[in-house]
Amino acid sequence: MALIVQKYGGTSVGNIERIHRVAERVAQSHRAGDQVVVVLSAMSGETDRLIKLAHEVTPTPDDREMDMLLSTGERVTVALLAMDLRGRGINARSYTGRQVGIMTDSAHTKARIARVSADRLREALAKGIIPVVAGFQGINEQSDVTTLGRGGSDLSAVALAAALKADRCIIFTDVDGVYTSDPNVVPAARRIDKISYEEMLEMASLGAKVLQARSVEFAAKFNVPVEVNSSFKEGKGTLVTREDADMEAVAVAGVTGDRNQAKITMVGVPDKPGIAAKIFGPVAQANVNVDMIIQNVSQDALTDLSFTVPRADLRTATPLLQGVAKDVGARSVSITEAIAKVSLIGVGMRSHSGVAAKMFEVLSREGVNIMMISTSEIKISCVIDEKYLELAMRSLHTAFGLDRVVQGDPPTK
Repeated sequence: MALIVQKYGGTSVGNIERIHRVAERVAQSHRAGDQVVVVLSAMSGETDRLIKLAHEVTPTPDDREMDMLLSTGERVTVALLAMDLRGRGINARSYTGRQVGIMTDSAHTKARIARVSADRLREALAKGIIPVVAGFQGINEQSDVTTLGRGGSDLSAVALAAALKADRCIIFTDVDGVYTSDPNVVPAARRIDKISYEEMLEMASLGAKVLQARSVEFAAKFNVPVEVNSSFKEGKGTLVTREDADMEAVAVAGVTGDRNQAKITMVGVPDKPGIAAKIFGPVAQANVNVDMIIQNVSQDALTDLSFTVPRADLRTATPLLQGVAKDVGARSVSITEAIAKVSLIGVGMRSHSGVAAKMFEVLSREGVNIMMISTSEIKISCVIDEKYLELAMRSLHTAFGLDRVVQGDPPTK
């Protein structure tokens, strides 16, 4: 008997028919003798609907009240699934994040998990009950409802799997695994049988939407085996696990693209000690994530400082940085939204040379100009004009030998 955490995304519970299908899959696992904990997202489109309602009430809704509002979506799906299971004669019970002991900090709309008690889940499992848990939410020390950011139900599932020491955490979604690139952009993309936590973390943070980046980080920290599988068809998915020797045999495991980027340039910044801290300190306090940073060569004791942030954070970052620019004596702040980031990921980069040179050569051949470059041990990212993103992804995917050779899904590793 295995203890399995099953998480179902918004498309998997998008209507009553699909909720029936999820209930049948859960029932099959139960009949097979497994202990099952289910974590659900809100129905597809529900979170966007609630956000739209909030902005119809006020252009700047309060973050605390947004969390109270957004947490309702998952409560609907967990109650409906528990009803379905009970109608099949299976003892199931729905729970909120608060009820299962998911404690977070107070960063509303993107809270971080501080600890998970999961005592009520253990009690339920001991009684033969299938717990159905609302993902994406928890509470802070003041007992206020918090939410974990987009894709937060993945994080809920992995955190509960870690707390319960589950044998597996299966993320059921609308795709049948992790691919070498987005199949909607790169038709020749292949499904990957096994991928390391590090590679998956990079892919998730660089634009791949299969798993939330924070959930992968949590899985790696607590060594939770995560399987990505399809809610809509049977078959093998992708296992996210520890790195092994076979993974380094391939220099590049995947190509990602991210349109959710904006470039901010502070022009004429005084080039002296402490200025960078004065710029990025307030940005960090506002919970705005900065990615790439480039500082030009100083001329006449002035420099230009460019960096990228998520496009969604521009509303917060722009007025903040305009104020900071005045404080530090910068000439102006410019915003460029029509950019994108294309990235190569692979643990094999540690032992393969020439990957960056080949990437730059491919982009040059396609007439794609590189605005910014960022590297780590296992990834290379370039900021480019947004209109060239799909061309860049397809060209790089082919150049690094990732295209599917024949129809089907041969493993890449």
